[in-house]
Amino acid sequence: MTFEEILFERRNGVAHLTLHRPDAMNGITQRMSEELLAAVTAIADDPSVRAVVLSGAGGRFCGGGDVKGFGALGDGLAHHLREITVPLHAAVSQLARIDAPVIAAVQGSAAGAGIGLVLGADLVVAGESAKFVLAYTGIGLTPDGSTSWSLPRVVGLHRALDLALTNRVLGAAEAAEWGIVTRVVPDADVLTDATALAEQIAGGPTQAFGAVKRLIRGAFDHSLEEHLVLETESMVAAGRSADGLEGVAAFVEKRPPVFRGR
Repeated sequence: MTFEEILFERRNGVAHLTLHRPDAMNGITQRMSEELLAAVTAIADDPSVRAVVLSGAGGRFCGGGDVKGFGALGDGLAHHLREITVPLHAAVSQLARIDAPVIAAVQGSAAGAGIGLVLGADLVVAGESAKFVLAYTGIGLTPDGSTSWSLPRVVGLHRALDLALTNRVLGAAEAAEWGIVTRVVPDADVLTDATALAEQIAGGPTQAFGAVKRLIRGAFDHSLEEHLVLETESMVAAGRSADGLEGVAAFVEKRPPVFRGR
């Protein structure tokens, strides 16, 4: 597939995914959703990718759906929304399931499904002037991109409802206080710091990172006893892995570990 609305490159063990419609606030179209899914599928099948940076071209991360385009569809809007959300949701699901940690680099603003992409990331680096707003109900629509699933898990029920029903805008500092953002940095440093963090993570035990993602993301889906079983099996699997054996040996030998992602 030829990418037109996503920039996709791999370097230093990191896959860089950039939403690339800077003149339209990186609004998500059907093509962008399909390209994002294709790129994430390629990442899932590439063991050399050990971290992912998701960013937006230009001054904003993502303004959500291409609402201006929606306006011309009339009665065809509902079908078009399905065409967009099916590949988008498959991409969000894969990003959550791959071993490689995903870092969102947020500049300018994230709205609508852009917040879903932020919440779907494992770590979020935001510029100090970044803004976050759901915006769905302001145009009579409802959340997509996993937003309604992720948001209450991150901020709690009442805060999620507050954001969804009032469309209040959160600044970066408040978004960090609420747990949406993990690091706030100067605006000019967002992509540089996110890339440095990704390259640091890319040198870590990738399979263990993936297991941690699955354990923590699934923590609300099981009873304590069920989750303890999952923890045991995950720990045993890590103990069989080359990185697990290397990590323990390095600790005993008092040297830095050399993880190879397997």
